[in-house]
Amino acid sequence: MNLELLKSVFSSVKSSQLYGRYITNSHIEKCLEKLPKSRIFTLGYSVEERPIYSLKFGNGPIKILLWSQMHGNESTSTKALFDCFNLFESKNSIAKHILEQCTLIFIPILNPDGAEKYTRLNANEVDLNRDAQDLSQPESKVLRGIYNDFKPDYCFNLHGQRTIYSVGETNNVATLSFLSPAQDQERTLTGNRKAAMAIIAKVNDLLQIEIPNGIGRYDDSFNLNCVGDTFQNFGVPTLLYEAGHYANDYDREEVRHLMFISIMKGIDVIVKGVNEVNYEDYFDIPENGRCFYDIIIRNARHNHADTDLVDVGIQYEEVLIDGKLNFIPKVEDISKLNSKFGHKEIDAKGFVLKTTENSELIIGNEIVFAMLNNERISLNP
Repeated sequence: MNLELLKSVFSSVKSSQLYGRYITNSHIEKCLEKLPKSRIFTLGYSVEERPIYSLKFGNGPIKILLWSQMHGNESTSTKALFDCFNLFESKNSIAKHILEQCTLIFIPILNPDGAEKYTRLNANEVDLNRDAQDLSQPESKVLRGIYNDFKPDYCFNLHGQRTIYSVGETNNVATLSFLSPAQDQERTLTGNRKAAMAIIAKVNDLLQIEIPNGIGRYDDSFNLNCVGDTFQNFGVPTLLYEAGHYANDYDREEVRHLMFISIMKGIDVIVKGVNEVNYEDYFDIPENGRCFYDIIIRNARHNHADTDLVDVGIQYEEVLIDGKLNFIPKVEDISKLNSKFGHKEIDAKGFVLKTTENSELIIGNEIVFAMLNNERISLNP
């Protein structure tokens, strides 16, 4: 399964009904209407009684469980999954090859209440990815129930990450990140961990062609309350996927495309046979740093009397207003940010930087427009 083949097929299977970052049950239900009813199941219900859907494809011997939007505001993978579903419904040879070898169960939105409110947590304000031991929430019980019933050979835990992440301590943004979670405190390199690493290494090889130096790796600190660590502890190779940022892609449509490629490649590696010998290549992927702001305004002065130049780091806060996602610029740091990078950078050239109300910038304040040398500058994406 080569890159050009996946890129060419994507345009024909992309689900046009899903766009942007705010993806809820009501959005995916319109897509589900177009799929055979025999594929769609309701596994249970959320705290607020929203259905948790699953879809089943294929009847092969290799069993793979994939879930997305465990955190309600991490929707990029959900869009990519529906693109995968359209591919599986097609007559494409890629789909035929996979579905003959695999039985795939997908949960596109595990946390529909969090998705509705565009929050990380569920309606009880619990992080489902810290509830793997207590199983205190209905959504956690749904996931564990299908895991126990299905008995997967592999698990894909699909997430989204903030725009702050870099590939190592560099100015390369981590557009996608991966992790083979630890399964014990010692972070032992067991056979199932090595299998997950080997799959990720092959996915990385493919992605490096498209986004060289754009892939990061999370550190594998152990926390058995996390779902990935728990499933890995059960002896099942578990892969964490994180959809990140791409230049000027705050709707994450380009990253959706890359996530589609990554999911399909990961499944393809499994179908062709996982060679654990290749696990060491996983460690060639740099660990994630936190080197980015959404905007950095460099070389600014606070007032006309100030001779010291500072940099201003601005981060977008994602806020849902009347069903629409808004990116609100907020001042995060005012200092010399020599080791940080901005997805957008503005050189103040020593001029005084003010708000449109002619007040000084304060950390934590919103700043949609800035005044620089009597010029009004928009800080929206």
